[in-house]
Amino acid sequence: MSCPPNPHTPESTSARNDVYHQKFAVQFDYPVHFARNVFALGDPLLASVFDRLNEQRTHRVAVFLDSGLSEARPAIIDEIKEYFHAHGKTLELASGPTIVPGGEGAKNGWKPIRDILWTAGNIHLDRQSFVLAIGGGAMLDAVGFAASLIHRGVRVVRMPSTVLAQNDAGVGVKTSMDEHGQKNFLGTFAPPFAVVNDLSLLETLTDRDWTGGIAEAFKVAIIKDADFFEFLCDNACELKNRDAAVMETLIRRCAVIHLDHISTAGDPFETGSARPLDFGHWSAHKLETMSDYGVGHGQAVAVGIALDSYYAMHEKLITPEQFERILDGLTKCGLPIYLDYLSRETAGELDILTGLSEFREHLGGRLNVTLPDGLGAKCELHHLEGSIITEAIEYLRARNDK
Repeated sequence: MSCPPNPHTPESTSARNDVYHQKFAVQFDYPVHFARNVFALGDPLLASVFDRLNEQRTHRVAVFLDSGLSEARPAIIDEIKEYFHAHGKTLELASGPTIVPGGEGAKNGWKPIRDILWTAGNIHLDRQSFVLAIGGGAMLDAVGFAASLIHRGVRVVRMPSTVLAQNDAGVGVKTSMDEHGQKNFLGTFAPPFAVVNDLSLLETLTDRDWTGGIAEAFKVAIIKDADFFEFLCDNACELKNRDAAVMETLIRRCAVIHLDHISTAGDPFETGSARPLDFGHWSAHKLETMSDYGVGHGQAVAVGIALDSYYAMHEKLITPEQFERILDGLTKCGLPIYLDYLSRETAGELDILTGLSEFREHLGGRLNVTLPDGLGAKCELHHLEGSIITEAIEYLRARNDK
């Protein structure tokens, strides 16, 4: 005997379109501290950073240290160990300090990442444990990327040790590694638990690493803060001559501009195609790969800013006087505005132009290049003419040779 149809039985899903919309928001929150000598035994700041959630327990921490920093400041290894010993009620040194490569080699290929993962696995880090990464921007990218994969993400405290890392790379929400011949081809969005900018770590920087981070300050100032741009130009000689007080002002102001952009621009995880903080970067990334990372990121960005600023002048977005002010500011800080890689050709075509297609892919298929629209403001272009870029390169080369 057959059963009568049940009026409450749902229709076959093949007969209608059935969808349930899932939607939720996740709030991210992390402090960025500006301090000095945080490994001084009597300074409670670093211990309080790990304990800011008042979890009433001892926090296990795996410490990873940039090889460049450990070589320039060998005493830091003992300083770290002694600090953890002095704060044993709050902190447990689960491993390290483990020395990892510094510079772009930190994230070029899988081996450095696997080594970090191996260390974390051997000491059985759990999701409530911490990774403390102390180093430059590339090293922070690599350690952060590895940490974001462990148990789908362990807590990371970043301690940037270069100007560029303290005012830009170390305060943001991204991690990455270089792969497939492209800079930052792999990566995750993984906000840190906290950032500690210890300004005393800058004392042993080479001149290249000292000035490299200044380029990122010019980047944000030109498109977001005209007063900050004037500050950079007016204090260019002091910055080049390693005036610590002026650099401290630069780092804090630049970092806050980056942080405000992340929190207020409406696209912190870059799901769209507009990335204003990549002003000057389409050619900078290409210059780095063309030089096999012999060119520092900051130096490449300075050249990229000069190149794109010429394009903005050509399009009458900035005046010739503003363009020259940009070039003068960069050069007085000790930054380049031209590198020979810009003029390198293959089969009669400038190699640098392939950086546009790579940048387009990185953005999601649509080219979106940020240019200044006056000083302190920006606009977006979706096409750049190769002939104008060629003209810009020729101008920058001639000016550089004067």
